[in-house]
Amino acid sequence: MQPVPFVLLLTCLSFAFPALAQKETRDLTQLLQSNKNLSQFTTLLTSYGDIYANLSFQTDVTILAPNDDAFNKIPYSSLGPAFEANQSQIVRSILQYHILPGLHPASAYNGSFSFDQTWLQDNTYTNVTGGQVVGGVQQAGDVNVFTSGLGTRSTLIIPDLPFIGGIVHVIDNFLIPPQNFIQTVPQFNLTAAGGAVENTSLADYTNSEQDLTIFVPQNAAFQAVGESLQSMPSSQLQRLLNYHIVNSTAVGYSANLLNGTILHTRAGQNLTITYASNSLFVNQARVVQQDLLLSNGVMHIIDNFLDPDAPSVTANPEIPTAPPLLKGTSLSENVVPFTSFLPTGVTSFDTSSASPTGSFGASDIGKGTSSSTTSRRASSTSTSQENNGGGRVNRKQTTIAVNSGLLGALYWVIGVL
Repeated sequence: MQPVPFVLLLTCLSFAFPALAQKETRDLTQLLQSNKNLSQFTTLLTSYGDIYANLSFQTDVTILAPNDDAFNKIPYSSLGPAFEANQSQIVRSILQYHILPGLHPASAYNGSFSFDQTWLQDNTYTNVTGGQVVGGVQQAGDVNVFTSGLGTRSTLIIPDLPFIGGIVHVIDNFLIPPQNFIQTVPQFNLTAAGGAVENTSLADYTNSEQDLTIFVPQNAAFQAVGESLQSMPSSQLQRLLNYHIVNSTAVGYSANLLNGTILHTRAGQNLTITYASNSLFVNQARVVQQDLLLSNGVMHIIDNFLDPDAPSVTANPEIPTAPPLLKGTSLSENVVPFTSFLPTGVTSFDTSSASPTGSFGASDIGKGTSSSTTSRRASSTSTSQENNGGGRVNRKQTTIAVNSGLLGALYWVIGVL
C-alpha cells in the first residue's frame, strides 16, 4: 500500500469537513471591534485592564454586554451617580456582575428561572457564597430575560456571539448589582416590613448576614393586623419577624424551593414549602412575587404573616388569600405601620423616577484601577455549547462527530489509494 501524502490528506479532510476550517478563531478584542453597537462597552471594559486581561485567559466564560443604547439609560437608573462621579470601584463591581463563569448559551434557558454565579465576589458589594448571581429565564416568544438587583430586567437581543474564550450576549439594559434589604424593600412597596425591621434592630442582620432567604409580608398584610403589631412588645415582634428569615448555606431561590421542602428559621421553628395549583406557598401564605435578589441572598413577597406559634398550618390553594393567623384589628388603607422607622431618603428610592442629568458614555468613566486580582479560571456550569454560523452546537457532540469523521476520512483516503 502506498503511503498517504500528508497534503492530500489535509485537502480531503478540508473538503469532507468544511466546519473544521470555519472554527471560531476571533479573540475577544476582534469580536468587540466587529460589533459597533458595543463600542461604549468596549471602552469601559478595556479601561479596566486587569479584568480585560483576565478574560483573555478564560476558556469558558459568558459576557452579558450592554449595548450602546443601554449606556444612554444610565442617568435614569440607580447606577447614574456612580458613573457620574467616576467611582471606579463601584463601576468595577458592576462590570464584574456582567461576567459569568462557564458557557451559558441562549438555548440553556427555559421557562423556569435559573440563577448563575458571576465574577462579582467582593464582599463590599455582595455576601453570597460563590459570588452574586443573575437570574435568567426564557419567556413567551423565546425571549430571554436576565434579572438583577431592584427587579431590573435586561432583554437578550443578540445571543451567542462566539470568541475563542467563550460567548457574548448583547443585552438592552445594564444589570444592577443587588442592594441590601433596607435599600430594596421600598422599591417593591414593602415599607412596613422595612420599618419593622429597623424598629426591632434587625436591620444590620438582614442587610449583612450571609446567604439569607427572607419571606416578606406585603404592606396589606401589615395593615390587616396593624393595631396588634404596633402594640406588640419589641421582643415579640422581633420573634415574629425572625420566623420569616432563613439562614442556610443554600440561598432559597425559587428553583430550590421544591414541594415539601422544610426550612429552618431564625426563630427556631420550621417553614414548609408547598407547590399547588401552579402557585408557591410557605405555610399558609401565598408567594406573590419571588426571587428578588439581595446583596446577601434573596427575598420573596408573601400575602400574609407567618406565625411561629402555628408552624404546622398548611396552604389552601382554593382561596386567593388565607385569613390572618394573627389576631388583631386592621388599619385603614392609607395607614401603613412602621414606615416612619425607615431611614431618611430610603422611602423615596425609586430608580424608575430618577431624572436624567445628561447622557453618559463610557468615555465619561474614570480609568479603572489596575490593582491586581486573582485570576479566576472559569469552569463550565452548564452544557458547553457554542454558536458557529448561527447554529448552536454541543461541544461534546462536536468532538465525537469530528473524531468519527476523521477516522472515516482516513479510511476513505486509504481505500482510494
